[in-house]
This record gives sequence, structure tokens and C-alpha cells, in this order.
Amino acid sequence: MLVGKVVGSVVSTRKSEKLIGNKFMVVELAERMGSGEGRLVAIDNIGAGIGEFVLVATGSAARIGCGSADAPVDAAIVGIIDDGRQWM
Repeated sequence: MLVGKVVGSVVSTRKSEKLIGNKFMVVELAERMGSGEGRLVAIDNIGAGIGEFVLVATGSAARIGCGSADAPVDAAIVGIIDDGRQWM
């Protein structure tokens, strides 16, 4: 799992049928996580908002975490952190 901060959203009017009805957020990953990645787009089924610190699952754990085991999802917001400033 990764820690990050939601910095924006993505709107997609045309997408896979398995993604219809989902919200997509841009997450800036914490440098302290050492992931080497800067930002990623994650599916959000829990209602995270811009500026919130979140937990992000990736890979097959992301598909399971968002309840879409057969959807083309590689990152999912699975939790909102109460105070994640120490990570950023």
C-alpha cells in the first residue's frame, strides 16, 4: 500500500463498461514511501476529496479493494488518512 495526497480528478466520458460510474482521482504519492513514482490515477469508491491524504492499493489488490475483480484497475483509494502530513 502507498500513502498519497489527492491533488485532482479526472473526467472520462468514454471508458470501459466496467469503469462506468466510478470516480477517478489524481494522487501525488508521498516521497517518503520511496516508490519512485510521482502521481497516479486511482479509482475512488470511498469518496476522497481533493486535499485529503489517502491509502492506495495497487495491482490485483486494487481490483479486489474496489470490488471490481474483473475491471481494468491498477490503483484504488482504499482509505482516507486522518492526518498524513508527516508523510508528505
